[in-house]
Amino acid sequence: MASTRLYRKGRLEASDFDLDQVSDHLQDPDAVVWVDFHSPSQEDLATIAQELGLHALAIEDALAKHERPKFDQYDGHSFLTAKAVRFDDGVLAPTEVSAFITDRALVTVRDEFDFADVLKRWDEPGDLSGVGVGFLLHGLLDSIVDGHLAAAQKLDDEIEDLEDVLFEERPDHKGMQRRALRLRKNLVMLRRVELPMADVVGALLRTDDTIVTDELRPYFQDVNDHVLRVTDWTESLREMTTTLRETQLTAQGNVMNMIMKKVTSWAAIIAVPTAITGFYGQNLPYPGFERAWGFWVSTAAIVALSGVLYATFKKRDWL
Repeated sequence: MASTRLYRKGRLEASDFDLDQVSDHLQDPDAVVWVDFHSPSQEDLATIAQELGLHALAIEDALAKHERPKFDQYDGHSFLTAKAVRFDDGVLAPTEVSAFITDRALVTVRDEFDFADVLKRWDEPGDLSGVGVGFLLHGLLDSIVDGHLAAAQKLDDEIEDLEDVLFEERPDHKGMQRRALRLRKNLVMLRRVELPMADVVGALLRTDDTIVTDELRPYFQDVNDHVLRVTDWTESLREMTTTLRETQLTAQGNVMNMIMKKVTSWAAIIAVPTAITGFYGQNLPYPGFERAWGFWVSTAAIVALSGVLYATFKKRDWL
């Protein structure tokens, strides 16, 4: 159920060792341990909780579902909950990641979050690889927030695609409505995930000097800047989505007005021959009655008046 890693002076020394060995490894002042649990039960966390002295309330929050991202401090360790995001059939789905943070140990609890990108960041050589548990926590948060940025970029691209579809000659309005509704739901979900992250990273920067050392502070500040960028980006995308919907309704109204003008114009043109033929079809004598020239006069009147109406409506762009 658990994955384990041992880092010593920034280098990976061992992995997949038993949980009972965590305390032994932590006796080395240069050692940093990472323990990861995938969908654990309370019994699964009992051993590591006893090894590191984890608070019962923190254990309860780690096992609970749909927790709001937060950062809490307990005696001897800190607790952090964050939400990563992924796209599942076009729908943005959050996945929770919790972390217990001690001076030299990071214990993570997750459901569907993929640690491949985080491990890649940890294993890349760099100046901060020997800093300690703060480096591991930075890699985790940086990967999560970068996922938020990627999601915002994808939603931005989708809005641009909708804008292109909107101004097509014959746009699929029903398809656009479905895509716009899904887009708005995704933006609401991203905003719900991202807003508390500003409090989480801000609390780390303000309160925890043992984890966020002076050497790491600029890097956590960079993560905080990314969080604020995603928050502002999400707000602007929500406004763009609303504008897009209003533009779509306006375009549909314009098309409907154009159709009504065309129908009305053709009805007016058709009314002219109807009126003239109806007049000459009455049972009373009229100028040209039973005369050939009377037929030609009525025909000429129909053509002339209809032509005048057609030219007038065409000039006004009603046809």
